[in-house]
Amino acid sequence: MSVRPTALEGDAGAWDAFVTQAEGSGFCHLAGWHEVMHDVLGAECHYLVVSGEDGELEGVLPLARVKSRLFGHYLVSLPFLNHGGPIGTPRAVRLLVRSAVREAVRSRADLLELRTRRDLDLGLPLSMRKHEVVLDLPAAEETLWDGYSAKLRSQIRRPMKEGLEAKFGAEHVDAFYDVFARTMRDLGTPVLPRAWFERIARTFPAQVVFGVVYRGSEPLAAGCGFVWRGEFEITWACSVRRASRIAPNMLLYWAFMQEMIRRGVTRFNFGRTTPGSGPHKFKQQWGGRDVPLPWCRYTSGERAAPPSPGDSAYSWGPRLWRHLPLPVANAVGPHLVRYLP
Repeated sequence: MSVRPTALEGDAGAWDAFVTQAEGSGFCHLAGWHEVMHDVLGAECHYLVVSGEDGELEGVLPLARVKSRLFGHYLVSLPFLNHGGPIGTPRAVRLLVRSAVREAVRSRADLLELRTRRDLDLGLPLSMRKHEVVLDLPAAEETLWDGYSAKLRSQIRRPMKEGLEAKFGAEHVDAFYDVFARTMRDLGTPVLPRAWFERIARTFPAQVVFGVVYRGSEPLAAGCGFVWRGEFEITWACSVRRASRIAPNMLLYWAFMQEMIRRGVTRFNFGRTTPGSGPHKFKQQWGGRDVPLPWCRYTSGERAAPPSPGDSAYSWGPRLWRHLPLPVANAVGPHLVRYLP
């Protein structure tokens, strides 16, 4: 076997063919993320493949570099996403991890983080700082509805009674982004650029799903996620704070579940969350189970973890960001977010 880097020029088809059939693969492994990361954010991508003697792929690992003087230097598989660690035969995975560690040492990265969904026993420390909440979907939405408490059903009905309506499709990208950008500012977090989601819509039309809850023509809640092998992950979700009284986010999640049942999806993944946080409790109320994310890490520098809004050293940032005028936050955020993993 041999490990080599690839820019995916001429290799994208073979890469995706391998990802489609590989055990443990996810939408984060698709080759299109290379161009999304590089073209939209200017990220340095370090994609690795393992080939056997016959030239056939036996393993792949997508990596992207996130580097700044303020926040540190990280190699992540993959930033802004929840998965993307090495996949392939056990031997190929070991070779990929060794190569990634060598690159982290060579480039003096503070941290290598391989965002795996399974404990692959790679000989690296694991971080369980993030969980997923996963719900098995029944074949009929009535079964799911009947299993909810009267309180939860009442919360879902509230936005319906207010005349709110959920719509799905790539034509709602702009409405999604309007809600997303406002929500990120209110949370004190730099926002990804609009081009990020526009490129995702073009690059992954078979996997990505955009959904927006409207009051008339006004978007109040929105989500974006991906379908892969019978599972849907809602990767980004947001709602307008001033509309919290009528709970548009409750209709958003319920409508996404209805849509996925109609598509024959059998698992609803609420995305990553911090255990014990408010978003974690919100996701648990829908009846899903917690699944820890065993992310593998190699530390070669002083920083043992990527920056987080909860870190005391950076807590001033979110407090300041929340007070920025929305146009300013939307103009500056996309330039800053590329330095955050």
